[in-house]
Amino acid sequence: MKLNNNVTEFILLGLTQDPFRKKIVFVTFLLFYLGTLLGNLLIITTIKTSRALGSPMYFFLFYLSLSDTCFSTSIAPRTLVDALSEKTTISFSECIIQVFTFHFFGCMEILILILMAIDRYVAICKPLHYMTIMSHRVCSVLVAVAWVGSCVHSSAQIFLALRLPYCGPNVIDHYFCDLEPLLKLACADTYVTNLLLVSNSGAICTVSFVVLMFSYVIILHSLRNHSAEGRRKALSTCISHITVVILFFGPCIFIYTRPATTFPMDKMIAVFYTIGTPLLNPLIYTLRNAEVKNAMRKLWSKKLVSDDVR
Repeated sequence: MKLNNNVTEFILLGLTQDPFRKKIVFVTFLLFYLGTLLGNLLIITTIKTSRALGSPMYFFLFYLSLSDTCFSTSIAPRTLVDALSEKTTISFSECIIQVFTFHFFGCMEILILILMAIDRYVAICKPLHYMTIMSHRVCSVLVAVAWVGSCVHSSAQIFLALRLPYCGPNVIDHYFCDLEPLLKLACADTYVTNLLLVSNSGAICTVSFVVLMFSYVIILHSLRNHSAEGRRKALSTCISHITVVILFFGPCIFIYTRPATTFPMDKMIAVFYTIGTPLLNPLIYTLRNAEVKNAMRKLWSKKLVSDDVR
């Protein structure tokens, strides 16, 4: 595929051009990113080291935390560097790589959330067949399919974006490279390409959200046949999942399902789902999950004991 690109780098305008506000952006992103790394890596370590967290739900939670970590890492470090720089440029190749990784791990998170909903449906609606249906082999295959699906989604996005010529201007009115602001710089008619991109990302977000909400309606409806204790435990887990789904899909649907228009609030909404949601996910899953909290306490106790022995 031959590219007729005269543009070799882009200028990112960021969230603000004011020096003082850029420092506020730096501190905010740094705190959120460090919190995201700490929370998600703690969950990853806890699940990997705890025998009590060997069920399929925690297998999927491991990959959700991994996706959150990589998703945030695709945006935050670059934004931190730009917040301290006077000239914020990014090469064409780096921009395309950022678009790919951002959409890859974003799609990965969506698919993992769907797998977690499937896991909860089987656990609550078909408890006697749960371990047979959600065997380790089945779970591994489902995660592998999620990886492949994410790669196909991101590759399709990049393929469409690379077919367009970029000959100037080269100023992106955003704090990271995304397809919508990038296509505005193309020296060609982008109507069809934009329609295909919106159909791709928008359809994934909307259909996935509807499927997830419908699955949880079925799950919650089936709880009426369970004991009070069973309902309480299942409700606690499902409410955590539903909260994560709404917080992630709400902003994504707003950004990716509408025509090629931009609003002043788009950047702030993007901030919420690029660094806000990855930070909230570990908090939601740990604060509402007694098993995870107990496993973390045991992990911390073992660390303290080993430090004392040394």
